Amino acid sequence: MHVPDGFIDTPVSLAAGVVAAGGISYCIAKGSQSLDDRQVPMAGMVAAFIFAVQMLNFPVVSGTSGHLLGGCLAAILVGPYLGALAVSVVLLVQALLFADGGLSALGVNVILMALVPAFVGYALFRIARQVLPKQSSGVIVASGVAAFASVVVASAVFGVVYLLGGEGSASAGTVMAAMVGVHTLIGIGEGIITALTVGAVLAVRPDLVYGARDLRPELELHPVGVM
Repeated sequence: MHVPDGFIDTPVSLAAGVVAAGGISYCIAKGSQSLDDRQVPMAGMVAAFIFAVQMLNFPVVSGTSGHLLGGCLAAILVGPYLGALAVSVVLLVQALLFADGGLSALGVNVILMALVPAFVGYALFRIARQVLPKQSSGVIVASGVAAFASVVVASAVFGVVYLLGGEGSASAGTVMAAMVGVHTLIGIGEGIITALTVGAVLAVRPDLVYGARDLRPELELHPVGVM
């Protein structure tokens, strides 16, 4: 979903940059209020993991490929504020060092791949958890469902951005349909990867999963022989 330079016109790109900067500033202010000793190194590991996994593309249809967005996964592991910041750092490094997404489109990419997946995805995760079992299995299923939905929502938001300032020759309706259709399939991969990753962390260090804080008494790891 990396948007390149020139795909969105200058006024909309600048407006998106302002919105992204405001969102990042808000995340910094709110995230700093709830930091603990475990979240900072965990956020670094999450950013490194997302950076690595985004380099791997999986086939979708008709020669189209996709990769993990990671915003929802980051939000579940370290919270939506730090999660959005972690993905934003990844996007900045990719734009500067690998030309993966244009610098003029960085604001658009931060909105689509960091802010929307982190906050919309985490909100959907919390809603799903209300109707699923209050167990680790419920956290895993909610993670997959929310990650899938967050990708579809982000693709729809791109359609709106393109409607406002798209420079391509295709109509906004065509772009919206294509983006949502392809990202519905990409979202399935995102959901599976997110669920597997959250499940793996829950299995070894459940205390590190921000979205499972209410289950920590149940998931507490005890030394052998302690009842």
